[in-house]
Amino acid sequence: MTNGIRPLGDRGIVVTRPAHQAAPLAEMIRAAGGRAILFPVIEIADIEDVRPLTELVGRLDAFDRAIFVSPNAVYKAMTLIKAQRALPPHLKYAAVGRGSVRELGKFGVTDVVAPARFDSEALLALPEFSDVAGQRLIIFRGVGGREVLGEALIARGARVEYAECYRRVLPQADPARLLEAWQANALDAITVTSSEGLHNFCALIGTRGRAWLENTPLFVPHARIAGTARELKLTAVVQTAHGDDGLVAGLQQWFAAHG
Repeated sequence: MTNGIRPLGDRGIVVTRPAHQAAPLAEMIRAAGGRAILFPVIEIADIEDVRPLTELVGRLDAFDRAIFVSPNAVYKAMTLIKAQRALPPHLKYAAVGRGSVRELGKFGVTDVVAPARFDSEALLALPEFSDVAGQRLIIFRGVGGREVLGEALIARGARVEYAECYRRVLPQADPARLLEAWQANALDAITVTSSEGLHNFCALIGTRGRAWLENTPLFVPHARIAGTARELKLTAVVQTAHGDDGLVAGLQQWFAAHG
């Protein structure tokens, strides 16, 4: 934003990230002149039985590389690891996305292989993962995460174990404020950063909200989420560049073009 120009012009933008991760995007929206409407659609909860994760952490010396699929995986896993033991000196690290890299840095891990794009496919395309035959890899993720990463690494000859360290659950969220904003024409766009989050958003807003959703631009930073939106029969979908900066840039470009 330069010369006092407010690209988002006081438009109401819904931020659906988990509550503890919403602040950076919300601040960027406000800095661009928008109104950030916080409506978390995923809650990050502890796993119900920590024993399998604790056992894997105890065997961390047996692995060649630890892969973290999200900032939540980093926080939950590294908090437990640091409380239980020292990190093995030989262990290498990889992460999906810049947010995960930043979170690892908070725990003193700075030598991290990561793709510019924040998905498993981009990680698999890195040269470090072209020849993993015989390597032992541990993937820290949420319960019920995507299998594409592990399956591809196993197909390339790696020995892979999953370390599930958090659960994603549907929050007990009241959509009343959101519906009131829609009714008052004060809700202009929605940002969603995962397919699961989009399904949850649709569930939380109910039939009344769904009617408004179909006529509200939905901004998503990945083709996979855009595909989910199409499966849900949503047509006002705008795919942006990756990350919070990509979302905000996409919002600014869209509103500049559509008034």
